[in-house]
Amino acid sequence: MSKDRLLFLGSTESIDEESSSCSCFTSARYRLMQHLRDSCDFANKALEMGRKDPRKVVYALKMGFALALVSLLIFWEMPIEDVSQYSIWAILTVIVMFEFSIGATFIKGFNRGLGTFFAGMLAFLFAGLSILAGPWEKIVIVISFFITGYCASYLRLYPTMAPYDYGYRVFVLTFCILMVAGNRNGGYVVAILTRLVLIALGAATCFIINICVYPIWSGDDLHRLVVNNFRELATSLEGCVNGYLKSVNYERTSSRFMAPASSDQIYLGYKSVIESESREKTLLGFAIWEPPHGRYRKFEYPWRTYVKASNAVRHCAYTVMALHGCIMSEIQAPPEKRRVFRGQLQQVSAEGARVLRELGSKIEKMEKLGAFKNILEQVHEAAEQLQKKIDQRSFLLVNSESWEVGSLRKDLEDLDDVPQQHLGLKSLSETAIYIQKPRMRLPADKDLQPKQNVRRLVPWPSSFCLEGGDGLMIGDDEVKTYESASALSLATFASLLIEFVARLQMVVDCFEELSEEADFRDPDIIVLTECGGDLWTRLVRSLRFKK
Repeated sequence: MSKDRLLFLGSTESIDEESSSCSCFTSARYRLMQHLRDSCDFANKALEMGRKDPRKVVYALKMGFALALVSLLIFWEMPIEDVSQYSIWAILTVIVMFEFSIGATFIKGFNRGLGTFFAGMLAFLFAGLSILAGPWEKIVIVISFFITGYCASYLRLYPTMAPYDYGYRVFVLTFCILMVAGNRNGGYVVAILTRLVLIALGAATCFIINICVYPIWSGDDLHRLVVNNFRELATSLEGCVNGYLKSVNYERTSSRFMAPASSDQIYLGYKSVIESESREKTLLGFAIWEPPHGRYRKFEYPWRTYVKASNAVRHCAYTVMALHGCIMSEIQAPPEKRRVFRGQLQQVSAEGARVLRELGSKIEKMEKLGAFKNILEQVHEAAEQLQKKIDQRSFLLVNSESWEVGSLRKDLEDLDDVPQQHLGLKSLSETAIYIQKPRMRLPADKDLQPKQNVRRLVPWPSSFCLEGGDGLMIGDDEVKTYESASALSLATFASLLIEFVARLQMVVDCFEELSEEADFRDPDIIVLTECGGDLWTRLVRSLRFKK
């Protein structure tokens, strides 16, 4: 091989090495930039979370302050030297017990306290037995571990013990650690008592800081969540009726059906109400542990009735979800027929939304409805007007050609804003059917044989007959069937709206039950007290009612 050839190969290898090193450097730089962008995005989202809910920042500050406070036990020297040695117990207690809300902290504290107490008592028992056993001490300790682990693991599987699952874990963990520490040091009593005292000190630190420094109550969150459900459902109801009367376009609704858009306020409204059930149960479990506070100055406050009222609202939300399904359904009533019932549908939705918003406002202000006010009177009247209109125009909702009296064409001519040529039954189906053209020809498939009866996959109605080799024809019966089905979709929407009005009675009943159990203020009495009496009497009464 010539010298020039060797020089050329050497230069080629060096170029390859340089190019590979450059590509590796570029790849590493790209990954580094990607990590930096992810870190910046994470920091921005964390800051945005703090801006949206400042309580999370306060919770983090309280947690850090509690840990810093119990960490002072590390430097404890006199008079008990074991305090600094076992100070990790107090620190672990703060880490485990300190929760976002006071109710959650109380639940964790109760579980940890109960599990620690019973673990300490059982450790005392088995420690005494092991000392009395003498040479059989190790066997007694091993048997105690087996009995404790077996009983705790079996009992925690019982369904009613699910809320105390954390307590069982703490019980087994504390028992095992106490037995191991006592066996190593040879002093069971001192080890057990020291740990129990430090755990109690850590729990007391959690309670004092969490209650005294910017308290966060689960009851307040539950109260706001129930009020928000009332308002969200009212907005969703109005949006459903307005969208139905505006004849929402098929292309938009089909895309929403396949992947509901995050900007669809109708969908997000009833979705938040339906999906709030699990959060309500969680907040309820925390709220019932909280002591009287703020506006909830009553022992055994009826938080369960709050959830009951929200369940009644959720029962109405299922009807709104069905109304939204009518907007997105494949079979749609023509806009001309919807305009016939426009006024009554809008009146029912407006009055129903007004009832929900007023009840939500009353819960927010913690006021009763009043003795002389029927909140459902106007919405019932609107529903009755809608039902009367349906009775008067029932020929629009069914096939009236077989009736002995009445004519569809003659009655439609008396209506306002109804085209005289055709109804224009445009549905979500790909088939457009007109009264003037009862038979519509579809293009024939090239692969179809003229002498074979072939059924194609087509939108409903699918009963087509093959005539010759020209194509498929829609018969008169299919046209009438589709007309009847599209008209019935309007009847379905109207009946669902009336069903929503009927379910509002349950919501009002739950509200009245809540107002009585929670001692809501009576607005009529407040007005009377503000108008009568001297200055001192009115001041005292106002302070009493503000409670």
